[in-house]
Amino acid sequence: MLLELLKGFVVGICASVPLGPIGVLCIQRTLSKGRSSGFITGLGAAVSDTVFAAVALLSISYVQHILSDYRYAVMIVGGIIVGIFGVKLFMTNPVKQIRRVKSGNRHYWQDFFSTVLMTISNPGAFFLMLGLFAFIGISRGEAEPLPRIAVTLAGVFAGAALWWHVLSTAINMFRNKLRLRQLIMINRVAGVVIMVLGLISLFEGIYRFLMAS
Repeated sequence: MLLELLKGFVVGICASVPLGPIGVLCIQRTLSKGRSSGFITGLGAAVSDTVFAAVALLSISYVQHILSDYRYAVMIVGGIIVGIFGVKLFMTNPVKQIRRVKSGNRHYWQDFFSTVLMTISNPGAFFLMLGLFAFIGISRGEAEPLPRIAVTLAGVFAGAALWWHVLSTAINMFRNKLRLRQLIMINRVAGVVIMVLGLISLFEGIYRFLMAS
């Protein structure tokens, strides 16, 4: 059991470390709204990654077929969703976010569920899980004992959660050193980066769809 926990832990960290849209969003929210907001943003991704890991390990064929057969359509829709988040972030006023935090109105549930939506709409996370499991030597299939699968999933969530805790804590150390003008610039840069990543997913999905048809 300990080995399965450690393997899942490593998979959770490896799936979270690449600095994609969620990483950029975690950094931006930590700087604008505080460490708790950044960490909860990461927890949304950790939950979604654990769901993808469960689908991969339990060999839920129906979901796997949907993600495989409609992968390009999901990439297109996911790219649009990520792009919308980028536009919204670009237009967000960090002053209002800071005032909301000071007033105690933090809207953590929005931070959590917006990240879940962004992660779930990215089928690449599922295929990344499959690749990581294969690389680290974790078998998948209905014959795998459920207790071992549960321990592995716990490891995946723990590894991902630890990474987001470390990232948000590290970024928070620089938060008080930033001025308002710098926060505005960070918001805009983060918005542009997320928009670009969304557009890449959108156009890649369209290109692969056209090539496959």
